[in-house]
Amino acid sequence: MAAHVGAPVAFVLIWSSGFLVGRDVSNHADPFYFLALRLLCVAALFAAAAWAARAPWPRGARRIGLHLLAGALMSGLYLGAGWWAMGHGLGAGITALIGALQPLFTALIAVLVLRQRLPLRTWAGLVLGFGGVALVLWPRLQAGAQQALALPVVLVAVGSVLSLTVGSMVQKLPLAAGDLRSASCVQNLGAVAVLALLAWTVGTPRWDGSALLWSYMAYAVLVLSVGGATLLIWQMRHGDATRTAALLLIVPPLSALQAWALLGETLTLVQVAGFVVATAGVALARSR
Repeated sequence: MAAHVGAPVAFVLIWSSGFLVGRDVSNHADPFYFLALRLLCVAALFAAAAWAARAPWPRGARRIGLHLLAGALMSGLYLGAGWWAMGHGLGAGITALIGALQPLFTALIAVLVLRQRLPLRTWAGLVLGFGGVALVLWPRLQAGAQQALALPVVLVAVGSVLSLTVGSMVQKLPLAAGDLRSASCVQNLGAVAVLALLAWTVGTPRWDGSALLWSYMAYAVLVLSVGGATLLIWQMRHGDATRTAALLLIVPPLSALQAWALLGETLTLVQVAGFVVATAGVALARSR
């Protein structure tokens, strides 16, 4: 019971801190090279953990392929496409707002593809939460209102969110069940393949090797991936997909609070109200 209560709290705190790391990495290294090395390190750590525990490994081409697909979607395309869109002029506020569509995408897939029935309070909570996110991000959206948003860049950002959505839903399939350590190793290798291809085709070999960059790498590997991504997968396996995805609505407001507390960014009353609204929406969407 404690895990089912503590896991969502730990997840949103960890996941929201990723925005603070990602916003500065591009000043020190090519994002695709950074992400590929990050997830390669994560795969190595999970391989060592699985070997030490003598955990069973996925067997059969279909099962292994499913794990590779989940990793390619959840981490490879989601992170790669999202960071590419931000690097091509899509502001952080717009990116976060598009990312907040993920719970709605999850609900639509659950209803249209999996034929699930969601109660009205779940839909109301998702819409309320998305409105709260919009309020929190409103100052950033206004600041970037004069910037032209190229349609291909926006479509890539939306595609990254869809990749995360579909990859997360794969975790619910019976074929994706198994030991989380060995499965995570295989899934991260699938993500590395995608990011290595992106680094080779559209990336630039840029890496300043600074202590700050390596500290970002350590945090991204140990906290964001081993901690945050593992918590997301665990919750998708052991809970309802829509209720788990609803947690992502609280991530942008928490990122704004962290930027205010740690970086001295402004926090208006409208943003505070948005945080309250988003929290209420998540609580409503996750209520039983």
